[in-house]
Amino acid sequence: MKIKVNRKGNLERVPMSDTNILLLITIIVFFAMYLAAMIFIGRGFLRFQTFFNILNENAALIILSCGMSIVMITGGIDISVGKLTALVCMSAAVNLDYQGGNVMTAVLLSLGIGLAFGLVQGYLVAYLDIQPFIVTLAGMFFAKGMTTIVNSTQFNVQNEAFVALKNTRIYVPGTGYVNRLGNYVPAYIEIGVVVALAVVVILFILLRWTRIGRSFYAVGGNTQSANMLGINVKRTKFIAYLLCGFLAGIGGFVYFLHVGSGAPSHATGAEMNAIASSIIGGTMLSGGVGNIAGTFFGVLSLSTIKNIVALLGLDDAWWTNITVAAMICIFLVVQSLVLLRKNKNKA
Repeated sequence: MKIKVNRKGNLERVPMSDTNILLLITIIVFFAMYLAAMIFIGRGFLRFQTFFNILNENAALIILSCGMSIVMITGGIDISVGKLTALVCMSAAVNLDYQGGNVMTAVLLSLGIGLAFGLVQGYLVAYLDIQPFIVTLAGMFFAKGMTTIVNSTQFNVQNEAFVALKNTRIYVPGTGYVNRLGNYVPAYIEIGVVVALAVVVILFILLRWTRIGRSFYAVGGNTQSANMLGINVKRTKFIAYLLCGFLAGIGGFVYFLHVGSGAPSHATGAEMNAIASSIIGGTMLSGGVGNIAGTFFGVLSLSTIKNIVALLGLDDAWWTNITVAAMICIFLVVQSLVLLRKNKNKA
């Protein structure tokens, strides 16, 4: 609850917004899970490096999920980001090893591919009023086919400058540990984590304190009301998909920086993980509600529960899938309860 002074000079309570309620729930769930893992499982969860590894392994997913959250806030969806990531990886790998490119050309190529997808898909959804699922489904198949056309085999990139960048580690002072041999092992994060955290901060500011950010929420909440407020709905939706494509290009290169190879099978299922992370983070499929900070904690929660399941000895893939499905269902129920509360307050 917030407290404000009314016109009479008296203090009154202001109810928390739906976005803040869902964000608070997501943060509590993440810390509760991580604390439970530290107490009952222990082992690696007691080390900072375990948390840093979650960030290292999911830096690209954080960026993809942020883009997904933006289109979901406007009431849309984008299921092409996984295969788009694979296309970015393969194109950048071929550029570096077979076309004499360098790291800068690979980055520009990645961003160009992401922007091209965002441009086309955004135009089809916003200005031709085609269903987002159909448009991005076509984009997913197109990206999958183009990845194979660029190169159909998996290979590791040998470009020296790229390999040096990939192997760069940022050591965090005071967070290492002493191993069984008595040697101090410093904790580190990868460059992709820095990029992901920067994206989260920038998008958080964009959604919270800029006009276009408020427009995203308005369009997702009620298109007719947004029109009455003078918001260009079509342009806003177009910008949302353009931004999602651009972030997919960034996320694709960050993923490439982590794996260091090109393969048609890269980032398989990443779009589903991005949607799941957004939902767990409090972004509603119906639009109008969401928070980038929540999406960030949604990714961390999703990865943490997977690690817990694996450490419990349930290595079979179906246990992870069942656990993720249960989490999504729980958060969808929570969202439904928040909507019921909202409708009740309106009544």
